[in-house]
Amino acid sequence: MQRDQLKNVARLVVKVGTGVLTDSRKQPDPAQMEQLVAQLAAQRKAGREVLLVTSGAVGAGMGALGYERRPTELSELQACAAVGQSRLMAMYERLFAAHGLHVAQVLLTHDDLEHHDRHLNARNTLVTLLRHGVVPIINENDAVSYTEIKFGDNDRLSALVTVLLPADLLVILTTVDGVIENFGQANPRTVPVIEKIDASLEKIARGTQSPTAVGGMASKIQAAKIVMRSGIPMVIASGRKKNVLERILAGEVEGTLFVPAATKLRGRKRWIAFFHHPKGTLYVDDGARTALRERGKSLLPPGIARCEGEFEAGDVVRICDLDGTEFARGLASFSAEQIRSRQLRGVEVVHRDNLVIL
Repeated sequence: MQRDQLKNVARLVVKVGTGVLTDSRKQPDPAQMEQLVAQLAAQRKAGREVLLVTSGAVGAGMGALGYERRPTELSELQACAAVGQSRLMAMYERLFAAHGLHVAQVLLTHDDLEHHDRHLNARNTLVTLLRHGVVPIINENDAVSYTEIKFGDNDRLSALVTVLLPADLLVILTTVDGVIENFGQANPRTVPVIEKIDASLEKIARGTQSPTAVGGMASKIQAAKIVMRSGIPMVIASGRKKNVLERILAGEVEGTLFVPAATKLRGRKRWIAFFHHPKGTLYVDDGARTALRERGKSLLPPGIARCEGEFEAGDVVRICDLDGTEFARGLASFSAEQIRSRQLRGVEVVHRDNLVIL
């Protein structure tokens, strides 16, 4: 993929991090938010559909409630989110209104996107808002969620929203220019293009030291894995630069471009691969791994070396090789108890139509 192809993007998801939106006092930075909204409005007026995934609710609430560092207690996090979310949305509504645009608040948890009917409903709602020219402003429902607020992050949420629709591009705006090689050393360099995520790249990515943020670069790399496998490009760039979106969508060299896989996953396969907390794990031998990866076969009982976890038929399971490396996910046709019984014969434990190679 060439950057010039980004000129053809029709549906754009932009994620902005807490560090981009708030000032040194952890308060929302009006001037910074104004210039970001102006960029998004310009893309909307250029004919593109625009969705904004915004962090900053917890950070905004921290400032209002007097916290200097991100709280660790769940109730304190949720209190910050509840206070901060309303402040954040009020500012967005005013700023977008200045450009003649309406906004809609959409609060999601990962569980909303895991349940199939709610998954489809969330997609239909977002598509309807876009059809009406509205800019959806999406955040995790931190005031009520439990697991997500402790372990989740909006990088992952933005990736899930991107593949849910699907969109044509995800742009993650952060406080750095992209993926930085030799970060913190005398010769740092922004990596312009990444075609494959491997162990060396993940070593470059580090967590954040920000008192308001959650994931850092490591979570952005995980987000890239999701959108790349789905056949969608992603760019990480600096949200502090003016006109950064215009430069990216003009095909200029800006930030780090993650090149998508050549083939796009279909909607059902995206749902299986990325929108679930797997209930168990099937470890398969080398022959089964080859049959699944290279020959497009279903998973049969003889290829399963062992089964871990407790799950029922229809649950999503991880599929790993004997070294423990996950290379696929799928919907199990049988329960863990049935698989462990070793009584299954002549059946498909995971049918090819319900299996995704990651």
